[in-house]
Amino acid sequence: MKTFKNNLGKLLLFFPLVFSAQQAPTLQELIDSALVNDGSLTQQTLENKYTKLDDQKLKDVFLPKVDISGKAGYLYASAHLKSPEIGIPPIPGIFPGAILPEGQLDNNLNISGLSALAKAEASVLLYSGGKVKYLKEANREKNISENLLMQKSRDEIITEVSKAYDQMALVQESKKVLDEAKKRLDINRKTADKALGYGLITPYDRKKIELAQATLDSKLVEYEGKKELLITQIEILTGIERERIALIQPQLQTISYEVLDQNIENRVEIQALNHGIKATDYKIKAEERWWVPKVQAQTSLSYFGLFNSNISTSKELLPNTGKKLDLNPANTSVFPLFQAGIGFKWDVFDGNEGKHLVEKAKIEKEILENKKRDASKKLNLNLANNQTNYTIANAQIKLKEKSREIAKEGLEQVEKEFRYGTKTSSALIDAENDLENAELELQTAIFNQRRSAIELMKSTQNLQIQNL
Repeated sequence: MKTFKNNLGKLLLFFPLVFSAQQAPTLQELIDSALVNDGSLTQQTLENKYTKLDDQKLKDVFLPKVDISGKAGYLYASAHLKSPEIGIPPIPGIFPGAILPEGQLDNNLNISGLSALAKAEASVLLYSGGKVKYLKEANREKNISENLLMQKSRDEIITEVSKAYDQMALVQESKKVLDEAKKRLDINRKTADKALGYGLITPYDRKKIELAQATLDSKLVEYEGKKELLITQIEILTGIERERIALIQPQLQTISYEVLDQNIENRVEIQALNHGIKATDYKIKAEERWWVPKVQAQTSLSYFGLFNSNISTSKELLPNTGKKLDLNPANTSVFPLFQAGIGFKWDVFDGNEGKHLVEKAKIEKEILENKKRDASKKLNLNLANNQTNYTIANAQIKLKEKSREIAKEGLEQVEKEFRYGTKTSSALIDAENDLENAELELQTAIFNQRRSAIELMKSTQNLQIQNL
């Protein structure tokens, strides 16, 4: 018995943990998960890394570069030597002097052997002509522009998730309407059974109520299908488990929003284009620096060696000696061979390549300016359209509330008359359908009002999750 109580106690402690782990996700959680799970936004983030990488590359331009190279192989060189006319002055009492005619020394000098060369070289860019500075600014503006466009993608994700969330609320509200209608029909069916017993209605009238009940049952089945589809959609958007999504019980409430600023300049599309235009301005300045000299410091340390070498001539080394040169010297090396200095490069004329790059950057700026003008027109029209839709949506809610009130009063009146046998089942079913449709239309109107409010928020770049 004691063991049973202990096990029961453990189970009672375990159940709250299970239920707490299966809490329904909030709209904030759904949106946060969708932002992480969205493939398009992830793609934009990855592409933005290219821009950040380009920025890092520009910062590293002025870092020293060190190269170490080496090679080994067989070396053979031949040089043809032909002497000019040479006059040798006399030495009194020793040498009477002589003149060696041109070509007296006509020989080939051959050098061969195994060679090895190693070299370490370091260089650093001291001045880029100002081009790197402007390219850094252009890249910075490009990075801002890309981040702004990612904000636009985030707004679209918020819109899509909130729409699915509201659709979940809409189908659940529809379920409530259908459940209430089913309860009323159950009550009216019992009334019809009594009326049939008293002969106040015909069996056909009773069958009509049964048909209305069957129609409601089919609508409830349709509701379950729509709910499962929405759960699947939200699961794909967010990556959250279906079991948790199924626990969502949202409520449809209107969104109150007032446009305080009709200016569309704070829209991310306009801001992104503004930064894109600034980026092209800096790019133009960078390309215009093509003619400015670039300065670089450079130093190197080299080693050269010749092994198993042979130095020979094709003919005798000196006239009338009868001996050719044929030497096999020991290994020969030259180290260190050190060099250091500063050099510059000045593109005086580059075949108009720099000029063409400047013109290309100017065309890119004109394209962005044209896109901005076009976007401003469309965004202003979009703002006016969304403002109108929002006003109409609010008016529709008032209309649908009035329609529901009238339909509800009408059904209550028909139900009373049906009990007294002065109204047929057809009139009762028609009144029931009118109320059902009025309630569903009201919920749909609230759903549409939320959509128009969200679009209006986006029009003024003021979409805030806490306001949804």
